[in-house]
Amino acid sequence: MMKKKTIYITIMSLVLVVLLSAFSLLRTDVSATSEMGKRNFNNSYYIHSVDFPDNLTFCGEKVPLQNFDVYESLDREVTVNTYWQSQTLIFIKKANRYFSIIEPILEQYGVPDDLKYLAVAESGLSNTVSQAGAKGFWQFLKETATEYGLEVSDEIDERYHLEKSTAAAAQYLKSAYEKFGSWALAAAAYNMGRTNIVKQIERQKTDNYFDLILGDETGRYVYRILALKLVLESPEEYGFYVDSDDMYPVIKYKTVKVDSAINSLSDFAASQGINYKILKELNPWLRDNQLMNKYGKSYEIKIADTKYRTY
Repeated sequence: MMKKKTIYITIMSLVLVVLLSAFSLLRTDVSATSEMGKRNFNNSYYIHSVDFPDNLTFCGEKVPLQNFDVYESLDREVTVNTYWQSQTLIFIKKANRYFSIIEPILEQYGVPDDLKYLAVAESGLSNTVSQAGAKGFWQFLKETATEYGLEVSDEIDERYHLEKSTAAAAQYLKSAYEKFGSWALAAAAYNMGRTNIVKQIERQKTDNYFDLILGDETGRYVYRILALKLVLESPEEYGFYVDSDDMYPVIKYKTVKVDSAINSLSDFAASQGINYKILKELNPWLRDNQLMNKYGKSYEIKIADTKYRTY
């Protein structure tokens, strides 16, 4: 009996030694694999602080980057727009299509080219609707839109008309600049309203945007525009590589003048050789499936060139 017990203990000891050895080898293998994974990850993906120029202007006005609060505010927005890669990549692609429309209109009204990035900050170059009811690329509220000559009705909403809303935005910005003498404050007023900017100037005893406390949204606003300018002007500097073939192309179209009623925009689209969806894509300011046009106004409707293939 004693002999059997001794044999049993010996066998169990050997089994235990084998198990411990195997566990030790497994730990070593896992550790080596983990370390290799870390090395591979570190060699393929880097998170690093984002650089930007030491000297920077906004619409020709010097940005005081020597002030720590200004530097850090811009650093925040450049970092956000660099590392929110999917969103910024779409901005770069869209800019190729829409900036060619926006730029000449801003120039026509004497508004600096830098302010095209305001539309990116406002809407991401999309016909979005805010919680407050602001609409279109330039995010006009109804009252401001009508003040600047845009038609807003059940059938027509020219806040969605890129050319007309850009002209209205340019007029607003030019008027704000004439009031404040600063494009940075003009941009802030676009976000916050001229009356609120005046109140803060009087309260804080300064008319320099970069010295004002304007709340989180307006306080970040000009910095976000600046960050978008930096990244979209030099995308490769911030890690974005987009082939020309991947850019969203400018859509070729013709215009058809209409000064009478259209009972069905679907039928109208078909008569022009396009579908209803494409009609609305090019003319988002048409808000219904009909255009009764009871006042006989003249409208120009874009019709996509069916001979032109974008992709």
